Amino acid sequence: MYSANFDYYRPTTLNEAVSLLQKHKDAKLLAGGHSLLPAMKLRASAPSALVDIGRISGLSGISKDGGNLKIGALTTHNAVATSGTVKAECGLLAETAAHIGDQQVRNRGTIGGSLAHADPAADYPTALLALGGSVTAMGPKGTRDIAVESFFTGLFSTALAADEVLTMVIVPAYGKSTGTSYMKHRHPASSYAVVGVAAMVMMSGRKCTGARLVVGGATANPVRVKAAEEALNGSAADEAACAAAARHVAGALKDVMSDLYASADYRVHLATVMAKRALMAAVSKAK
Repeated sequence: MYSANFDYYRPTTLNEAVSLLQKHKDAKLLAGGHSLLPAMKLRASAPSALVDIGRISGLSGISKDGGNLKIGALTTHNAVATSGTVKAECGLLAETAAHIGDQQVRNRGTIGGSLAHADPAADYPTALLALGGSVTAMGPKGTRDIAVESFFTGLFSTALAADEVLTMVIVPAYGKSTGTSYMKHRHPASSYAVVGVAAMVMMSGRKCTGARLVVGGATANPVRVKAAEEALNGSAADEAACAAAARHVAGALKDVMSDLYASADYRVHLATVMAKRALMAAVSKAK
């Protein structure tokens, strides 16, 4: 199927992109295009204009600034997955990026585009919530930072205004005493996450001093399982402790999605099993 007719714009500055979004109220930003273009071909999305931000300089790249990593919105999944800086300072994000799609998708898809699209089966939202990251957006009133806890607002929806452009992703670097893991059960056709789990465990000797556990793919937005984190904190973080923590997953997931591939009950079961495995993997890395 062919897409509906649309106008195409290729701005060279952020200000120009924002002005185009203000002028064309139902315009869509085009970054990697891996989610938007298929939706347009199916006519699930029919914007009157596309604003291609791929030629705007300064929107890609990875750098360390103090205790944070700053990643430009147009940085590809492959660049995140293979970056020595990301691997050394925030391995969870590199591991997550490596799980996305296939090599062709990773070569073109962008971190900013994925986050702005807010697909419930995407991988980055789960990892970013576990990391406690944030995004920077630019609009007519300037730039603002949005904590990831406030960024995802529903199914395919975010806190971005219609005339804002996501420009940067910020994630904290972490030390060697922190172990992380991202695991997912991937859909065999799309490689999206039927369920994805991100775990972070902080250790001091043989004792867990903190943990973060997030489940994605099962609900409209990723869910942080705080009861599991509290159960693991202060424990020896052995297999029994990880299993006990993972049992809190089912109670944290509400309005679980169900489709032809996986029922809601199956997603909850997957999330529980994978949470235990992800926590144990994170503990192993932390030790």
